[in-house]
Parts: sequence; structure tokens; C-alpha cells
Amino acid sequence: MAPCPENVPDPFNFDGRIGAWRCEAIAYAQVVEGLRRCYGAAFQDEVPRPQQVAWPKVSLPALRPEQTQALDAWEQAGRRGQVIMPTGTGKTEVALAAMARTGVATLVVAPVRDLMYQWHRRILRSLGCDAGIVGDNLFDIKAVTVTTYDSAYIHMGRMGAGFGLLIFDEEHHLPSRCRREAAILSTATMRLGLTATPERADGLHKELDNLVGPVVYRMPFKQARGSTLADFEVVRIPVALNDREQATYDQCSRVIRHFMLERRKDQPGYTWQDLCAESGRDPQARHAQKAYYLKRSVEDRAAEKLRVLEDIFRLHYGQPTLVFAGSNAMAIDVSRRFLLPTILSHTRKRERLAVLEGFAEGRLPVLVANRVLDEGVDVPEAKVAVVIGGLGSTRQAKQRLGRVLRKSGNVRAVLYEVVCEDTKEVHRSRKRRKSDAYERTRHRRV
Repeated sequence: MAPCPENVPDPFNFDGRIGAWRCEAIAYAQVVEGLRRCYGAAFQDEVPRPQQVAWPKVSLPALRPEQTQALDAWEQAGRRGQVIMPTGTGKTEVALAAMARTGVATLVVAPVRDLMYQWHRRILRSLGCDAGIVGDNLFDIKAVTVTTYDSAYIHMGRMGAGFGLLIFDEEHHLPSRCRREAAILSTATMRLGLTATPERADGLHKELDNLVGPVVYRMPFKQARGSTLADFEVVRIPVALNDREQATYDQCSRVIRHFMLERRKDQPGYTWQDLCAESGRDPQARHAQKAYYLKRSVEDRAAEKLRVLEDIFRLHYGQPTLVFAGSNAMAIDVSRRFLLPTILSHTRKRERLAVLEGFAEGRLPVLVANRVLDEGVDVPEAKVAVVIGGLGSTRQAKQRLGRVLRKSGNVRAVLYEVVCEDTKEVHRSRKRRKSDAYERTRHRRV
């Protein structure tokens, strides 16, 4: 029965193309409540009921107090909301416990294929369920399914009514223009968002309240430090460009500065975004853009960084060490110089698993990566990390720091940050350290 025009529940809009009232699937629970108020039981609900799941086994570790608090807060909020906890504090265990408690058809959405397969392994190991997979050229929908954000928004129109619980891992990826469809096109009334860093530069994180639910539990980084997470120190190592690198850097700076000054004579509000927009049709803008990328490359691949890396490797000989580069090119430079394995965005699944396994077993003492290990991927225990390049993002800083903070006895972790002096890298380093993860942190400069 269609709602009468004078008493239409809020989510509905009239679609003149078909002469009927329509709403988005995300409003399902609100619609049912509204129709019951309007018509009592005199309406038909033909939306399929999500399947109940009997887990073959439940093999979960006992939740720590903060994990229990997060799960209880989510349930008290109607099983809908966001759990924000630092990297390494066990958000995955909270989600698996939520799946075990609800016992309903569940879709887990992850940012990338690696995390999708990681969730598949964790569900099989902890709940004894061989989950379906939607993504990576597979389309196998089961009562419990794992997928990526990109596959979810493409296929949710067909599978959105089949799940009662949606779990959004690294939920800050969800509010983008297309990926939000993964939340909008599902009737699931239970939703759980997980992240350590919900904030987005574009401000779209504010929409997570509507797409997932309100923040039900937030664990400050300082609360986890020293208890759930290891204590740590940050060592900042300044390096200098050599003469050739400095000459290239200065020349690129002059090209960019001259171009921007000339443009701003006629267009006072001219910005870097305007330059990028013009680069496809204006040779001068394109030349300035190429100079910028060359300048970033000089910072990122400074020869002195490799020498410092050698000293750090000698200092921590025999200790598992992670190296975070700012680009694939620098990661490959490090790999070739020291004959070390790398994990990059294009590294195949089998190779990634072999490298991570070798690192966990101690056969590979150092692991080099660009951004692929920044989010979510389970990295074997390490207490030494070296950042030789990256963004000014506090999110990236927290994610990388979290890779060395899993507590193991009273072992203290150390994060080295190798920064080119008198370059923009200094500014990016300062921006990263504005994160609350660095509050009351012991900093040393060598």
C-alpha cells in the first residue's frame, strides 16, 4: 500500500516517471516505522528478511575492557554506529564479536583486495565460516560475504536486501561520491563502522553519521599508549641534499614560483588547483606541474637518505624493521640498494603473502613499502619503523606509527623520521606530528 500524499513519511519522494512514492534503501527502518504509524498493520512489507547464521564455531579471544566497552556501546545504540580506536587496538576483534552476537547475514566492506582476503581468512579462522567474495573478478554471494568498496557500490543494488549487518572497515573511505552507494543501497538496519582516523580533508566524514550511524565509542590514542599499545619514541634525522640535487631542487622552485607570480598578476586568486586544471591545455602550466613533481622526487629520493638507512640497519641489526617510503620509486631504490623485499600496490597477492610470512618468521629482517601497509593490513610484529617519505596527513602518520605499536612485553618502539632539511618535507613532517598520537611523545633529533 502506498502512503497517502498528505501523510507521507519523510524519506519518501514522489517519482513522476512511475507515478509512485520512492525512497532510498538506507531508510528502510525509518520507512517501516513511519508506515506503521500511518497505517498500523495494513501494509505489506515485501523486503526479504536477512538470513540467520549459525556459526560452525566461535573461536574468539577474550575481549579486552575497551573492546567490550566498544561492543556494548554499539549494541546500546541500536547496533548502529562508529567505533573509533587507534591502529593496533583490535577493532577487527570487536567486529567479529559483533558478528558472533548478532548471528545474521553480514557483508564486510574493505578498502582494497588485500584487506578483503584478510577479512575472509579472519572470519574462517574465528567463526568457521567460508565467506563469499564479491570482487577481484569473483561474484560469490553467501550469507556472510566480504567485498571491497568499489565492488560494493557497483553490486549493492542487487545484493543490498540480503544482509542484516554491514561492517565498513576503514570507514573514512565510504563518504566519497560513488562509494557512499554501498551504504545507501542497502536495507541493513545494523551497521558498524571501524577506523582509527575518521576525519577527511574534504569534510565528508560528517556524512558518516547518516551512512553508518553516530560515533558510539572513541578511544583516545593516549589511553592506549603504554597499555594496549607499546610506548615509543620518535627520532627525527635531518639530511641534506647533495650539490646536484640542490641545484635541481632550486631550479624547479624557480620555475614554479615564476609561473605562479605571472599568473597571479592577472588572476590574484590563482591556486595550485587552477594550475592542475590548466595543465592539460596550457604548455606553461604543464611545465610548472612537471617541475613540481621533479622537486618532490628530489626530496623523496635524496641519496643521503640511503646512507642514513644503512646506519639505522646496522644499529638495529637482527630486529624486524619496517621502512615506509614516499613513492614506489624510492621503495624500489631501497630494495635494490639493500636487496630487500618490497610490497607495493601492484605486488601480486601470492608474493605479498610470501613476503609477510618471511618477515613474520624472521627470514626477511626488513620490509619496505610505500602506502599499501598504511591501512588495515596485518603486519607481523616489528618495533622499529623508518619513515623516509610521505604525505603531511595525520591519518597516514597514525597508521604508520600503529604498525610498530602492538604491545609485546615492555619493549619500547622507535619511529625514525628521515627528513630533508630546507625543503617542503620539513613542513609535511610538522603537519604529521600535529596528530594526537604524538602528544607527550619523546622526540630526539640526531
